[in-house]
Amino acid sequence: MSVTLPTIASSGLAAAQARLDASAHNIANVVTPNFRPLEVTQTARAEGGVDTQLRQLDAQSADGASTSRLEEDLVNQKVALYNFQANVLTLKAEGSMVGSLLDCTA
Repeated sequence: MSVTLPTIASSGLAAAQARLDASAHNIANVVTPNFRPLEVTQTARAEGGVDTQLRQLDAQSADGASTSRLEEDLVNQKVALYNFQANVLTLKAEGSMVGSLLDCTA
């Protein structure tokens, strides 16, 4: 399978969206009793790009304390924003490269 820049950037955009969705969900439910927060993990694909996995954490830690991670979720939202921006720039650069190549061959 041939991997292209749009394929890699698209997987990055999907991963950023998953991270943003999970953190928004966690923030919205931070005071919900017995709420089980979501966590997103990313793994690199051998052929390029990333895969994401979503899992639900326990409502409480072993000592009975809440597993609320509000600070981490707020940071994850900023990380998702930066990931969106980086992947959109990748798509723009690829489009520019293709345009330049077409100009050279025309």
